[in-house]
This record gives sequence, C-alpha cells and structure tokens, in this order.
Amino acid sequence: MRYRTVPGTALSVSEVGFGVWTVSTNWWGVTDSELRRSLLHAAVDEHGINFINTADTYGDGLGETIVRDVLGDRRDDLVIATKFGYDLADDSGRPGHRERRQDFSPEGIRRSCEASLQRLGTDRIDLYEAHNPRMDTIDHDEVVGALRDLQAAGKIRHFGTALGPRIEPSRQIDEGVATFERGWQSCQIIYNLLEQALHERIFDAAHEHGGGILVRVPHSSGLLEGNLTPDTVFPSWDHRSHRPEGWLTEGLKKVDQLAFLTSDRRTIAQAALKFVLHDEHVCSALPNVYDMAQLAEFAGVSDAPDLSPEELAKIGELYRCDFGLTTAST
Repeated sequence: MRYRTVPGTALSVSEVGFGVWTVSTNWWGVTDSELRRSLLHAAVDEHGINFINTADTYGDGLGETIVRDVLGDRRDDLVIATKFGYDLADDSGRPGHRERRQDFSPEGIRRSCEASLQRLGTDRIDLYEAHNPRMDTIDHDEVVGALRDLQAAGKIRHFGTALGPRIEPSRQIDEGVATFERGWQSCQIIYNLLEQALHERIFDAAHEHGGGILVRVPHSSGLLEGNLTPDTVFPSWDHRSHRPEGWLTEGLKKVDQLAFLTSDRRTIAQAALKFVLHDEHVCSALPNVYDMAQLAEFAGVSDAPDLSPEELAKIGELYRCDFGLTTAST
C-alpha cells in the first residue's frame, strides 16, 4: 500500500481508503455482521489501509460505532474521517433514499461532533467533513468559525467537504472551488473514468490553495468493477435500483470501450483506481467494498502497472466524445 499526505496537514492516508458506507447501511450489500467486521479487520491488518471514511448518518450511527468496536485498539494507527450536517433526530418518512433535514448551525455542528466522538470512542476526529453541503454552508463565517473552534479545542484536526449526494456540476463545481478558497482542507467528490464533470476547476483550486481531493464512487457505482452485465437486476434495497432506465446498459457500452486498460497484471477495477490516483491532487480513493476478494483486488492497486501516457490520452479522447454514445443519466 502506498500513502499520500493531505496537503497542508500531517495526515498520511492510504491511497485506497475504506468507505464504511458499504458495511453499515442497507443500501449496498454487506448485511452479515461478521463479514462487516472481517472486512474492516482485513483492510487494516492485512492490506495496510489506514484511512477510514465514515459518517454519522451511516446506519444511524452504526458507521461510527462499528469503527470503534472493530478497530478501537488500532486508533493511533488510523486516520479517521467522519461527516456531519444531517439531523439524526429527523426520523420523518423519507421514501426511497431521500435526504434527511440538514443542520449546519454552530450548535448543531458542536452537538454532532460530540456525538461522533462518543460513538467512535476517540478524543479527536482527524478529518471532519460537511456532508453534502451547499454554497451557503461552505461560505458561511459561522460554520467555518465553529469548525475552527473545534480545532482549537483539539476535537477535530482538520475539516473538509463531501459534495453530493449525486453529481450536479451546475452547483458543485462552484462549491468545490469555494471549499478551498475558504480554507477547508479537503473536498470529497464523485470522479471516475465515466464521470469527470467535477474534475478540472476543483482540481485547479486544490492546487492553487493547497488542498486535497478525496474520490468516492471511483467505479461509477459498480460499472467499472467488471462484474455487471446488461441482465443484472438490482434488489429493491440497492440504491442502483433507483437509477434511470438505460443507466446500466449505456454505462456498460462505455466500459466495453475501456477494455484496452486491462491486462493479466491489471483488472478494469484496478485501472479505474489507477485513473483517479494518477492525479497528484487525489489523496485517497474510496471504493465500495463488499467481499474479501474485492478488497484484495482494490488494495492491490499499488502493485498494478500505472496507466501509460498513451492510455491516458485515449481515455481523454473517449470522454470528450462521450464514448460515441448518448449520455446515460447519472
């Protein structure tokens, strides 16, 4: 495993992190409690992953308590990021995967931080990320002030944003740029071979202001993992079952054109990680992990061949022409 330093910090994070989303929610596959624990243990003990990225909303707190229960004795070996901004007390009916009510008030931030510290069983959070904030949160003096107060108190070391819940370039590009202009240390975005809309301006802002990028959904919700077919049917609890018609078939047509990236030393899933990690501004990629073989495959990306300049150029050509296809809704 290779490690990268988040610019402007002393945080050294594994270039492949562990997103606790997949082992703490019922939206993506891993529901067996023993497998959840085993995946976390193996990530840290066998594969050298030290960056654990979670959120208070994952499993209504389970995403934090599972980190405490499984990895509590390894706390000093880990870089833990968690998120804030949703009101966990809001248990109103939310059909599908709709968002909770958000609360980015200074008091709400302090209350969320204390609750996360307790659930994580730690005295500090290494990276505290605003969960799906909008511009009025990122640019708000009281929000930044509350976070700096938590820094001064030693409760958080650094703070950043995690933009979402889906790609919306019309607002998220400006939100990502504002993240770094206002002194937030990192910005987590969706970025992958098929979805690059947030790339250029946000990465430029990270470079200009000395911040780091964290990448989630590096496999485009499974399209780039190499195990989906046009006949795949997602169960009702899987968030992909809510995708627009044509998302799967159109996406796989694009993936077919990326076959040149695979070899006996590099799978398509590893090539997808190599692509996002090629940019020096990316500190860590956060793939969805739901079995041991997949964990080993993703963690093994450090040993896979880098993408060549010719391969990167061809990727750019394909993306600019939308792979010659009508864009599927994402």
